[in-house]
Amino acid sequence: MQILRPILILFLVVFAGGAAAGAPPACTPFGMAPQDQGLVRLGQLLFYDPILSGGREVACATCHHPDHATGDGVSLGIGDGGKGLGPARKVDPANMPEQRIPRNAPALFNLGAAEFTVMFHDGRLEEGPGRRRTPFAPGTIAHDLPMLAAQALLPLMSPDEMAGHYSENEVSTAVRRGDFDGAWNAIAARIFALPAYADGFAEIGMSKGPAPVARALGAFMATEWRADDSLFDRHICDGAKMDALATRGMALFYGEAGCAACHSGRFQTDHDFHAIAMPQIGPGKAERFESHARDIGRMRVTGRAEDAYRFRTPSLRNVVLTAPYGHAGAYATLEGVIRHHLDPVASLRHYARDQAALAALRDAEDFRILDDPAEVDRIAEANELAPQVLADADINALIAFLETLTDLQSVQGRLGVPASVPSGLAVP
Repeated sequence: MQILRPILILFLVVFAGGAAAGAPPACTPFGMAPQDQGLVRLGQLLFYDPILSGGREVACATCHHPDHATGDGVSLGIGDGGKGLGPARKVDPANMPEQRIPRNAPALFNLGAAEFTVMFHDGRLEEGPGRRRTPFAPGTIAHDLPMLAAQALLPLMSPDEMAGHYSENEVSTAVRRGDFDGAWNAIAARIFALPAYADGFAEIGMSKGPAPVARALGAFMATEWRADDSLFDRHICDGAKMDALATRGMALFYGEAGCAACHSGRFQTDHDFHAIAMPQIGPGKAERFESHARDIGRMRVTGRAEDAYRFRTPSLRNVVLTAPYGHAGAYATLEGVIRHHLDPVASLRHYARDQAALAALRDAEDFRILDDPAEVDRIAEANELAPQVLADADINALIAFLETLTDLQSVQGRLGVPASVPSGLAVP
């Protein structure tokens, strides 16, 4: 049954997507809910303010910066314990990180659209008709927040991302005890001790606490990076012309190349999870008491064996700017990740490790999984994509089409990077 599973899944994916294949999506509304602009502006300041991190050195923007298309430009980032921004970020010898951030920083485009109800590579936050999944216990601060607001609180609790080493500050100490509400309250107390934040929230009728902070961050992300003015959008909505190569690429994307079976809809994602034998690099997703470097993806959330090594289909908006690609950022180029899709298992087994963009980190065992034949076999066995052949000219055409998904204005954002933040800390 394990051998038949990838074939059956591929059949279902292609068959189900067949009705949508062959033509791009219709020009439909994005479904963006209006946001309170006062809340959005507070969210902008908070997003760029390192006061949210345990050690007051890492902001949300450290790993999600417009200069790097709302990512950080590396395979796996350095959060707490790093200095600098993007590929130039280096380890701070005075505050050595315990490990890299285990997964690639995802882009933030169009997250305010109503259809984005699944967050993170493994979907550990999701909501929909009759369902809601969060890692938070009922009654905790984040449990009933909107998805975008709730997801903003999770990196604050990660020692590798923003909380810091265990016991080095009041936030990381609370995290170590499992007291997430206590950690969020400690961060909120810092924020509301600053008049600019306290007065700003009071002016829009919001009380003190972590929930307003999370809602502000969510409101900002919901509006700042709306990508709706690409050549592709103008083509499907207004009939704008694309050149011959991009037109050929679009026909391939929605036709024989089969890309739209998963990269469907207005944002080129089905918001579902698929196993495509992506190379696993870095520390993997493990608890501190675990010693492995595996990342089993969706299975870590659902506990279902059939979800092993499945990861969320990313949106392709601004994709030519959002390298590296994959849940662990294994591929440095768009051509590289496209070629992986053509024969995932062969690509996994012959992965060129110099494609990974990783800052130097002492004692890092970045290729433990790739050096483990049994684990590589398990990743390969879960693969859902059958091999296919595309000529080099076809790959070039696909890239030309993907370039039409670029909206440069959306990359810089509507409010942009603030000159300063109320804490007085350095803006990334």
